[in-house]
Amino acid sequence: MNNKQAPFRAWRALGWAVVWGLALGLRPGPAGGQEADTSEERRAARPAPAGARPAVAPGYFLFPIAPGKQSFLAGSMGELRPNHFHGGLDIKTGGGVNQPVYAAADGYISRLKQSSFGYGNVLYITHPNGLTTVYGHLNEFRGPAAAELLRRQYEKQAYEVELFFPKDQYPVRRGEVVALSGNTGGSVGPHLHWEVRDAQDRQYNPLQWGGFAEIQDHIAPTFQAFAVEPLGIEARVDGRFDKKVFVPRLQPAPGVATIWPDTIACFGTVGLLVQGFDRFDGVWNKNGVQRVAVKVNGQPYYEHNIDAVPFPTGTRQVANFLDFQYQHVQGRPLQKLWVDDGNDLAMYTAPGPGRGRLTVEAGKVYAVDVVLADSYNNQTALHFVLRGQAPAYFKTRSGLVKRPALRYEIVRNLLKAVAADPDTGAVGGNLLLFKGNRQLEVRPSYTAGSENVYLYDLRAGLPDSLRFGGVTKRFDRQALIPAGQETSYSTARVNLLFGPQTLFGNLYLSTSFRPEGPGSGFWTVGSPATPLYYPLRLTLKPVAPPADLRRSAIYAATARGGRAYVGGQWDEQGQITAVVKQFGSYRILADVKAPTGSLAGRPGRQVLFRVGDDMSGLASYQLLVGGRFRLLRYEHKNATLFTVPTDTLGPRLRGPAELRLTDQAGNERVISLTL
Repeated sequence: MNNKQAPFRAWRALGWAVVWGLALGLRPGPAGGQEADTSEERRAARPAPAGARPAVAPGYFLFPIAPGKQSFLAGSMGELRPNHFHGGLDIKTGGGVNQPVYAAADGYISRLKQSSFGYGNVLYITHPNGLTTVYGHLNEFRGPAAAELLRRQYEKQAYEVELFFPKDQYPVRRGEVVALSGNTGGSVGPHLHWEVRDAQDRQYNPLQWGGFAEIQDHIAPTFQAFAVEPLGIEARVDGRFDKKVFVPRLQPAPGVATIWPDTIACFGTVGLLVQGFDRFDGVWNKNGVQRVAVKVNGQPYYEHNIDAVPFPTGTRQVANFLDFQYQHVQGRPLQKLWVDDGNDLAMYTAPGPGRGRLTVEAGKVYAVDVVLADSYNNQTALHFVLRGQAPAYFKTRSGLVKRPALRYEIVRNLLKAVAADPDTGAVGGNLLLFKGNRQLEVRPSYTAGSENVYLYDLRAGLPDSLRFGGVTKRFDRQALIPAGQETSYSTARVNLLFGPQTLFGNLYLSTSFRPEGPGSGFWTVGSPATPLYYPLRLTLKPVAPPADLRRSAIYAATARGGRAYVGGQWDEQGQITAVVKQFGSYRILADVKAPTGSLAGRPGRQVLFRVGDDMSGLASYQLLVGGRFRLLRYEHKNATLFTVPTDTLGPRLRGPAELRLTDQAGNERVISLTL
């Protein structure tokens, strides 16, 4: 379906009446029941039945770093990262690398991977109960599997290799040293990333099963803020259609209940949000809150428990679990205490029809208790009261408003327009919405400080423009892209293909194109404050194709000249297509410079190179010594290539050598040197 002509079909279907009170549709997630492993090899840790969490006896897993000694965590399960839920425990290693990493239980090495990104060097051990433990950011592997990996690297003449092994080819025993800890991949400091997964790659919180005396936690979570947000066109918070954030003047101590002193006037369908963090004994870094439960008038109303997250798709749901736009604009990570549209996670208990949304009726009082808890069930409570108050038009004046002005924003499916109104009349003037030669008048919902606030449900149709007091604003959203179905949108300069799971909710799309010289341009697609669940297929159509298609690609761009390589494939029509993971601005740029590299030293009788590329980034590298391949390891965090000390298969580092570097655009540099 092409939506170029579709945005205003709803105007014809529903007419010009403002659609008050359209219910927000729910999209239930999958039941999530997979067939269970029925293995009886370990009665202490039998596989879970379909849809349930594994039952693992305390002590079944050995702590993988310095077992028996107190350890500290840099990250907990389910922590809220910029683009994912943290999927395990980050165990501190004293600020250094090469700490022994122990197999957590009997099993076999099922997978090894070496990479400069993501988990870095990572090892997987599958256990008799069907669970797999994952050990990430390693510096070295140990044992016969490590020797096999080295052999396969020389066979493929590549460092970044991933291997899968059959059952029992490389058995390991509980407590066996299988690797040394490191700081590889996306790690920002030395630590061990440790996970427990099932056969469907669901990530589980190891602390939920207890038995780890190495990690002590007697500190309750810390409450930082809460918020109440109107979710429907009829809803209000303190008489307004605004999210209201409540921050205590003094930070409450962990474990101390916070009782908000003021009653909050509300009406209609509202959502609650909360912000907090947790700490473990002996460390000051802030970790995530494991569980949040809500009671309304003493009855359970909502709960989430981040003890199991599907990998990798479920981890991206963090953008829907949080108020992503508010965090992007305001910097405060507020967790939604309701199951929002497009959220298919199974971590929730929300028995009511609103799945955590609260419907506040006029004249009623709602006592709300929110409890924050960690993996050790240390708890902090918050108490506040909502009072139902029916909305009514009100007007307050400000002498600072001297002339009309107009602005607007999109809040879920609603257009919220705000007009500065210098008129001193009892009621603010009406807003005009235009579509072609038709117009619709919208009355103000309220006037605060001489600013009229208007609400209009965009599912009734998209306007071309808005007008108030002689001020006209063009409506810059060209199409409604519905969630949950495949949809395409096309203009003369861009084509977008949305899959059924690209969006969390309905999107009111804006795109623009600004020419920048012959054959070039600056494309803006949507807003970075709107998250994507699954990727979007983006096709850019330049005014004229660049001269060198091979070296030209799509780059994410900023107005200040920043850029990041995306890539893309050219077609016969001179269009380039790539898959992107976020909205933003894009350019087509040509990379014509080869990478750079230089010998930086020979620490420990090894060889270290500094490398770089000014645009597309390094794609491949190869060191030949006397014409023979010698393994190199790449560390993107400090832009270095270096030989591996444990390499027993490569040639000696003496004599004539060549370092060959190729970037993503195909530019190659060959550096000749003598070792």
